[in-house]
Amino acid sequence: MADFKMPELNSVIIAGNLTKDPIFRQTTSGTPVVNFSIASNRRFKDKNEDWKEDVCYVGIVAWNRLADSCRDRLRKGHAVLVDGELQSRTFKTEDGANRTIVEIKARRIQFLNKKGAGVETEREDDISSFTDESFDSLLSPEDSDLLKGSDTK
Repeated sequence: MADFKMPELNSVIIAGNLTKDPIFRQTTSGTPVVNFSIASNRRFKDKNEDWKEDVCYVGIVAWNRLADSCRDRLRKGHAVLVDGELQSRTFKTEDGANRTIVEIKARRIQFLNKKGAGVETEREDDISSFTDESFDSLLSPEDSDLLKGSDTK
């Protein structure tokens, strides 16, 4: 029997809206880091063919220039598309118990709000405003139209 090697793959792409303003801080060495959570909605039909909606709340962490961009440009309710990887971390709570959480460490974040919609002026050279069209291949035609702001009704 041949040895099977599991591929090393850890990749997440998710879209959602910020549930509150991002929390920005710096490490003791001065590295910028920002944390925020998003709500990602999923629509589906139940066994009675009625439309239902499920919400998944996901924590996001971004570092360095990406953290600076998030601090400057994101607010509660803003829509984002996050490309990253899952990471887990353990910490002690105030009562001394260990707690483990799983969150997404962002590699790229696409800001989906239109320019001038309550967001500070966007910079053309900002690496965090990733606009690679490869994301479009992952979206349904309806979702793609929704993100472009067109009316499909």
